[in-house]
Amino acid sequence: MHIGLVGLGKMGGNMRTRLRNKGIEVTGYARDRNIADCGSIEEMVNALPSPKIVWVMVPHGSATDGVINELEKFMGAGDLIIEGGNSRFSDDLRHAEQLAAKGIGYLDCGVSGGVWGLQNGYGLMVGGDSKLVDMAMPIFDALRPEGERAEGFVHVGDVGAGHYAKMVHNGIEYAMMQAFAEGYELLEKKDIIKDVHGTFAAWQKGTVVRSWLLDLLVKALEEDPGLSQIKGYVEDSGEGRWTVEEAIANSVPMPAITAALFARFTSRQDDSPAMKAVAALRNQFGGHAVKKAE
Repeated sequence: MHIGLVGLGKMGGNMRTRLRNKGIEVTGYARDRNIADCGSIEEMVNALPSPKIVWVMVPHGSATDGVINELEKFMGAGDLIIEGGNSRFSDDLRHAEQLAAKGIGYLDCGVSGGVWGLQNGYGLMVGGDSKLVDMAMPIFDALRPEGERAEGFVHVGDVGAGHYAKMVHNGIEYAMMQAFAEGYELLEKKDIIKDVHGTFAAWQKGTVVRSWLLDLLVKALEEDPGLSQIKGYVEDSGEGRWTVEEAIANSVPMPAITAALFARFTSRQDDSPAMKAVAALRNQFGGHAVKKAE
């Protein structure tokens, strides 16, 4: 099998390598000519055998729209585009309808695994027609972890379902990370705790909170005890917000995931206006002391 791959960043570049290691030929395109295999999207598409398959791995939103529009010019009936970035599921419906007018197939694929996917494989969540999924299965099998297919791959449902599942996955991830972070802060604060790193390390085997995220926290503390080299500023890439929006739209209570998202917003405020108001109110009604601004 020979496919095209647009987007050769941290994940896309590693995915190209893993696919090649598994015997799939890849022609990759990126704006950076130092890492690209070709000079343009048109050149990449022309290098592929028919039916042509192109995997898109660029940031969601306008970047993905631009690539889809460009690919549409050079691909035709029977070809297939797989969108593997973190697009919103509603964008998938629009892309699929757009491409169907030319007979081009479309699958959305939520991909999890980060920079470790090259070594460990990627968790894949796919939405779209089952015939198209079968057509692309050698690609999915090459990218997923070794072992049973069902432990690293799922055909979730129709177009949009793959990215919807990945959206919820990332919302859960927000809450799990926040729980570990809050536990870390409490352990650091208590004077009777002498070995915070060792505490987390001891949770890695046999405890009910053992997980890959825990392993990564232990690794981070090994590399930077006290996390003194990191500023407490946390971005969100969109999926957490979309998860909360979907929870509201479907009347599903999500207090943990919502709180984790809002905690990220708090991290971006050097001096929270809301917390200033709380301090002022406590001072007004109870005479509680306030800290003067520096």
